[in-house]
Amino acid sequence: MKIISWNVNSIRVRKEQLVKLLKDENPDFVCLQETKVLNEIFPTDEIKKLGYLSYVNGIPGYNGVAILSKYEAEKINIHNFCKKKDSRHINIKYKNLNIHSIYVPAGGDLADISLNEKFRHKLEFLKEMEGYFKFDKSELNILCGDLNVAPYEDDVWSHAQLKNVVSHTQEERKSLINIFEAGNFIDGIRKFISPPKNIFTWWSYRSKDFRVNNRGRRLDHIWVTDSEKINLKDAQIFDNKRELNKPSDHVPISLEFDYS
Repeated sequence: MKIISWNVNSIRVRKEQLVKLLKDENPDFVCLQETKVLNEIFPTDEIKKLGYLSYVNGIPGYNGVAILSKYEAEKINIHNFCKKKDSRHINIKYKNLNIHSIYVPAGGDLADISLNEKFRHKLEFLKEMEGYFKFDKSELNILCGDLNVAPYEDDVWSHAQLKNVVSHTQEERKSLINIFEAGNFIDGIRKFISPPKNIFTWWSYRSKDFRVNNRGRRLDHIWVTDSEKINLKDAQIFDNKRELNKPSDHVPISLEFDYS
């Protein structure tokens, strides 16, 4: 099986890019973030023609998550983190496999909870995730999404320059690692792709030539609960998608696996 995660930064703008990705890669599941549309505007019919069912949680203009699946979900769940109905999570169950698409708040520009409510919200969101993503070990869970944190020093182009910048502060990094350890996860991307290979999944729109500057960050993740029932096969970062006309600032990532 293959699962893809991608912050599309507007499904309306990136719809044709998504269609091509589905045709080229033929994944079993796709987790999307920042769809930015109401559920009734999501291109469900067009995606169904490609063989995928769409499970969506959207609001107008911002946020929004979705899971595209070749298989009918046996159960659908949405968790409203921090008691906000802001469309940041959706979960489907297929057989004994639980798939989560999640979009963690970006946190604003200032890494100070006393001056920046968005950063406070992000830390509270991450703390709630630590409790939520503790699972019954009899079930397999895959967490996909834009987690908006680069947890390790080499997950950014310069740890020294970004260690006090939102997405790479010590507090955020520690919170994300706490979630990772509490959920007994395997980092699907880092299992197969590590420096000096490119591991970045996001480059700012301010960077005119992202390959030359390569000032990227690894904000997008696929984590799998550690289990004998799942065998990870390969991972990929589609950094060529950043070269497209009107690209998302994030690129898709994928994980291939067998499970029983």
